[in-house]
Amino acid sequence: MPEYHIYLGADHRGYKTKEELFPILNSCHENVVVEDLGAEKYEQDDDFNDPAIAVAQAVASDEHGLGVLLCGSAHGVTMQANRIRGARAINASTEASAKIGREHDHANILCLPADELDVDTAEKIIKAFCHARPSKDERYVRRVKRLDEGEKDEEGEVEFGFSVKTFRDDGVEDSEEE
Repeated sequence: MPEYHIYLGADHRGYKTKEELFPILNSCHENVVVEDLGAEKYEQDDDFNDPAIAVAQAVASDEHGLGVLLCGSAHGVTMQANRIRGARAINASTEASAKIGREHDHANILCLPADELDVDTAEKIIKAFCHARPSKDERYVRRVKRLDEGEKDEEGEVEFGFSVKTFRDDGVEDSEEE
């Protein structure tokens, strides 16, 4: 069996859990290499963005790599990771949700809410995610391909063809084409 990586990252609210999970994950299988991509130390004023970007970039450039991110709610790291092309991050707090995200949505990054989970539960969710395999069922493959659809503009950025609805402070709808 080939070696594969789990890229691990957390902000200050996920730092303690990340530190406790690292040795557990690092010893779970001889073919698994766990890389800690930050935070390197507890800093109350750090931002979730930095570890989320580091993990998402590592996973996006490693076809067989998986990522695990932790922050208080998991919302911030999930949103940030999904801005990196090739990253498919999900927020899960149950084994079933993590498994289905990996199988049906081909997720490659698992984001966990450190404020809501103890280390044992987080470990079980991570293992469910890592042991699941992306489904080859045509409908799931088709849906995943659609995640990357779009046209690149002059700078190479992806543009999606849909309208974004926003509302002004007075409650009036203000639509603009993307």
